[in-house]
Amino acid sequence: MLLDDIIRKDKKYFMNTFGDRTPVAFDYGIGMYLYSYDNTEYLDFLGGIAVSALGHSHPVLVDAITEQARKFIHCSSLYYIKSQADLAETICRSSCADKVFFSNSGAEANEGAIKLARLYHKKKGNDNKIEIITLKNSFHGRTLATLAATGQPKYKEPFSPLTPKFKSVPMNDLQALKEAINDNTCAIMIEPIQGESGVNPATYEYIKGVRSLCFAEDIILIVDEVQCGMGRTGKMYGYQHYDINPDIFTLAKALGGGFPMGAVCAQNFVAGAFEPGDHGSTFGGNPLACSAGLAVFRVFEEEKLIKNSEIMGMYIIGKLNALKMDYDEISEIRGKGLMIGIEFNNEIAVEVKDKLFEKNILTGTVKTSIIRLLPPLIVKKKHVDILIDALEEILDEITGEDS
Repeated sequence: MLLDDIIRKDKKYFMNTFGDRTPVAFDYGIGMYLYSYDNTEYLDFLGGIAVSALGHSHPVLVDAITEQARKFIHCSSLYYIKSQADLAETICRSSCADKVFFSNSGAEANEGAIKLARLYHKKKGNDNKIEIITLKNSFHGRTLATLAATGQPKYKEPFSPLTPKFKSVPMNDLQALKEAINDNTCAIMIEPIQGESGVNPATYEYIKGVRSLCFAEDIILIVDEVQCGMGRTGKMYGYQHYDINPDIFTLAKALGGGFPMGAVCAQNFVAGAFEPGDHGSTFGGNPLACSAGLAVFRVFEEEKLIKNSEIMGMYIIGKLNALKMDYDEISEIRGKGLMIGIEFNNEIAVEVKDKLFEKNILTGTVKTSIIRLLPPLIVKKKHVDILIDALEEILDEITGEDS
């Protein structure tokens, strides 16, 4: 009855932005598993939508947050913060960035990146260079500016008019991008692997071509790593699959291991456009968030989670492609590392997700035809085998076959 009470309160008091949710409320989590208030165990292959990279209640993360909370949680960025400086250094040493600014979310990080790119050109005297090109089917956030950057009309239209001077072109079409560039183009903003539209990777040749165009045309290249960063794809950052360095990239989701935080990361030449008073955040980079971020990097290194992401990603994709050979309902398996989309030939994704939930496995859907898998980076073969066996049983049930 506790779940019924939670649902009743939610419907009465919470703004209904999520519709009717999956009927479960979780009490605690351990590793790959979440436990509801009636102590039912659920295998988590969604990871809080790519957030819980260390799984649930990882002792290193819990200890780091607890220890910092005992000291103090917040202070103003008017003062120096050790964990903030340490985390900024850690990110820069693991990437092409020279400077970092911390925010509270991916949308805020992308807002910061947009502001930085425009300010860079303005301070060079190029006041007209304010247009930003993004990709169709992209997702960059839910603020007015990041909605404008998002290349999906369903998110944008209810809030029009949005922040001006954004336009979207198809992914993997370099000619379309070239035709969209003009003297006013300030930046090109891309996700190396689009997440919210169903796990769509850009091609190697396309990303290389985008990088070359930006160099040639004095355009800032912004790479949105909010979902595909932090080890998700089998490398620390998604851009590293493409042998390029962005001018700016953004992080969030797994950066705090579940604690809300984001980051704008930039090379020196563009980072220098931010001068005192140009940007800020009350909560961004607070001691608790940065302690969590440092714990995430520590566990990544100690437990070799990026390598595990690569290995287990290949294992899952191999297993899923074997299923695809047996079931015509599966049209395509896409992704890198532990960022995986299963596309069906018909609109059965929600049914499959619901049946997986009945088997106590958590996954996500995109539209009605794609299952999205974003498990914690601690996932093991035994967990994957549970998922694959369940998928096989469900597809047999849906198709009426016994394979």
